[in-house]
Amino acid sequence: MSVKTINTEMLRKMFLAGAANLEAKKEFINELNVFPVPDGDTGTNMTLTIMSAAKEVQSLEHPDMMSVAKAISSGSLRGARGNSGVILSQLLRGFTKEIREHDEIDAVILAKACDRATATAYKAVMKPKEGTILTVAKGISQKAADLAETTEDLEVFIPEVLKYAEEVLQQTPEMLPVLKEAGVVDSGGQGLIEVLRGAYDAFLGKEVDYTAIQQSAGTKMVRPAEQAEADIKFGYCTEFIIMTEKEFTDKDETEFKSYLESIGDSIVCVADDDIVKVHVHTNDPGLAIQKALTYGQLSRMKIDNMREEHQEKLIRDAEKVAAQQAAEAAAKKGKKEPEKAVGFIAVSIGDGMNEIFRELGVDYIIEGGQTMNPSTDDMLTAIDEVNAEHIFILPNNKNIILAANQAQSLTKDKDIIVIPTKTVPQGITAVISFMPEADMDTNTEAMKEAIRGVKTGQVTYAVRDTHIDDKEIHEGDIMGIGDQGILAVGQSVEATAKEMLAQLVDEDSELISLYYGQDIQDADAEEFAKSVEELYPDVDVDVHRGGQPIYYYVLSVE
Repeated sequence: MSVKTINTEMLRKMFLAGAANLEAKKEFINELNVFPVPDGDTGTNMTLTIMSAAKEVQSLEHPDMMSVAKAISSGSLRGARGNSGVILSQLLRGFTKEIREHDEIDAVILAKACDRATATAYKAVMKPKEGTILTVAKGISQKAADLAETTEDLEVFIPEVLKYAEEVLQQTPEMLPVLKEAGVVDSGGQGLIEVLRGAYDAFLGKEVDYTAIQQSAGTKMVRPAEQAEADIKFGYCTEFIIMTEKEFTDKDETEFKSYLESIGDSIVCVADDDIVKVHVHTNDPGLAIQKALTYGQLSRMKIDNMREEHQEKLIRDAEKVAAQQAAEAAAKKGKKEPEKAVGFIAVSIGDGMNEIFRELGVDYIIEGGQTMNPSTDDMLTAIDEVNAEHIFILPNNKNIILAANQAQSLTKDKDIIVIPTKTVPQGITAVISFMPEADMDTNTEAMKEAIRGVKTGQVTYAVRDTHIDDKEIHEGDIMGIGDQGILAVGQSVEATAKEMLAQLVDEDSELISLYYGQDIQDADAEEFAKSVEELYPDVDVDVHRGGQPIYYYVLSVE
């Protein structure tokens, strides 16, 4: 017996099952990111986006099609993070606009909803690119339209749409050369497929584990000591370089890695000529050091107590929350500050960067950036907090611009201007370029023009082996990433940064700004800055503590 319609309860189950399956596959999706950076986060962004909607759907007491549609749309729009999350929210927005007026959904309505979903998502992206989640969505809508003309049976319709979507996904590397070079399919498209697979499982009546959604709906409070113990299995971050006294063979590397795995995790062991770079998290650094000494002398040894650092961070976070709550309480008691003409919101990635923005007069800083893209709702909260008629938003990350644009479209009582800054240095330049005496249009154009003259580089490490931008990259390698791709790969942070700088600095360059991360010592940063000054005596070199995680240096050339 065929199934010809989906009622409200079935739609609710299918959506929640899709969300649960995406959550279960998020790490797999993260690993599909083209760049092998530590903060590859497509799966995380899409999951957080859909989970925001799932919580609203699950909280409905007496759902009908309209209320479920509204919960899916509003929850995903406000919870959207990163480009992939924003596009997913727009797909859901378009889909729910089509179904909300119906008590039951048949194949024809489903096809129309898919088409509207695709059109809405394409419209939200300024320059749609094929070979992405948009292409997979378009394939879904086209197949759905064809099938709606030939069958009413959803038991035929849904699996055929899913099968075709998977075929389109496999074609994405042929549409985007960067995917083909890295040997992966599009991560956003894969995420959309996982949502459909979960929804189809619920349609078939399979048992679905909704634990992840239930956990996200109500988070248990954990005391700091418990959290530190739960999160950190191995307490000491241990790093050193072995200067080998004899050849460090492949067998030696395999045996040493196996030994490190027996005493810890987060292992990096990279051999290059007569040195071996080692990183391990362990509860007994002495064991790693003793074993390493059998291969040669040790240099640049560094041991950090991560539990102690974690406790200090928890204390700082608690103090920050307490101060924020006190400020909010004081604000409620006192008079509201008079409205300003212009306000600034900036996304930032480290305490040093935050301080720079504050000194430049930014009113509200959203912390997150590279390591955790803020949501549309985070943007809306910031907009609500800044009492100004005109508010400039500086996303400072290409993966956050769509969320900022979405917040702009959802704000009706203030004039929101999104300056499309893709990096923190661009954001800093944009603020510096603001002219208080000029009008909004003049300032908007001036800030956009200023950021075009900023070339940015970021230095981090690779989390997996890959081949991209004609470069062979191995796990643990240091990468210098420019605005358009990977510019340098090496074993040394400083050498890689200099190799990247050589490609960014030209005869017109006047200023190099270096922002060093939380893993770089002050003295080392100053020494590195001096060496850069020697390389480029005609260019001014500024060095600042950025305090950013993951990225050893963020640098800019203007």
